[in-house]
Amino acid sequence: MADLATNPRARFDYDILETVEAGIVLTGPEVKSIKAGHASIKGAYVKILNGTPWLIGASVPPYQPGNAPKEYRERADRKLLLSKQQTAGLIGLAQAHGVTLVPIRLYIKRKLIKLEIGVARGKKKYDKREAIKKKDVQRSKERGTYEE
Repeated sequence: MADLATNPRARFDYDILETVEAGIVLTGPEVKSIKAGHASIKGAYVKILNGTPWLIGASVPPYQPGNAPKEYRERADRKLLLSKQQTAGLIGLAQAHGVTLVPIRLYIKRKLIKLEIGVARGKKKYDKREAIKKKDVQRSKERGTYEE
């Protein structure tokens, strides 16, 4: 499973409680663009509208900019493909207090492009500082410069 795009801030800004795999509705040139590594899900989020999950704010530039249709929108909302049970579960979780749906990564699975969605709760500032401190300690241990 090759990662095509990741959201590096997802695990830093949020505690991921659960992950769900979703398909995504794309056109042919969008698939080519994503497989070429041109997609970005930084700052994107998942919203459930009328019982259907949508990926909002993801950027998929045209595969061939000079050959793209005039009505092509790079940041168009894209429908996500989930079973009814998964959608109902996400709706229940999304209605919980302080929980949001965050795209974590785009990847290929058996020639299909999939999106990993995280059910997440936002971290407080002190949680982020704690995570940074743990990374620094781990890095210094690997270097052999760690002192207690």
